[in-house]
Amino acid sequence: MMKKYSLLVLLALCSAGLVFAQSSLSDPDPSNVGNDSAASALREVSVDKFEREGSWNVRMSPDAGVVRGRIFEGAPAAKEALDDDKDTSEDTHVFGVKAEFYRRGINSIYVRAARPIPIEGVTKTVSVWIAGRNLSHELTLLVQDYFGNNYEIYMGPMSFSGWKKMTVAIPPSPDGVHGIVQSSVYYGDRPGLRIVGFRIDCNPETAIGSYYVYFDGLRAVTDLYDLENRDSDDMSDNW
Repeated sequence: MMKKYSLLVLLALCSAGLVFAQSSLSDPDPSNVGNDSAASALREVSVDKFEREGSWNVRMSPDAGVVRGRIFEGAPAAKEALDDDKDTSEDTHVFGVKAEFYRRGINSIYVRAARPIPIEGVTKTVSVWIAGRNLSHELTLLVQDYFGNNYEIYMGPMSFSGWKKMTVAIPPSPDGVHGIVQSSVYYGDRPGLRIVGFRIDCNPETAIGSYYVYFDGLRAVTDLYDLENRDSDDMSDNW
């Protein structure tokens, strides 16, 4: 009887360990990022409002088709203003992309900022409003880390109609050396993450004719604890 009881306890412990391992290795959840940090000052900040002509460029293979981008008046009705938005500029436009495919095929559309956009603090999540056309093309975020290394972060399919806020968590570096590094005490205090742009990977079955997609409200949730708690008489390591 004692052996049977011990076996049951051992099986229960193994099952609990397996569940813990599975949950700890899962992809980061954007809704939970930062909840386990005692010393954090999370703020949602505006990265870009897509208001200026020439601030974003579009590109695709000339063998696949023709693509162009431009600014349009409009905004997602469900998008809420930020409480502490320091950017007082108007937010009345969106950025539209139109691709005209020559034929079906494996194609990608690049939507890039004219120059990488820096984000202060340690970025936890990045979000953008997308007006999809219910086609199963997929969106990937393109970023640069503290050392200028380029990374791609999958955001998901755009198989929905109308506007939707797409959000992705930025995977933290496990040791400050590997992965997406956002800060380092050895190389000054410049912003650690930069938004390069987006890549749309087209589904070959639906990459035909004309395709339209619109962008607005590029934002980030960032931890500004180190910046907000810096002593006023402390020197800035940016020279």
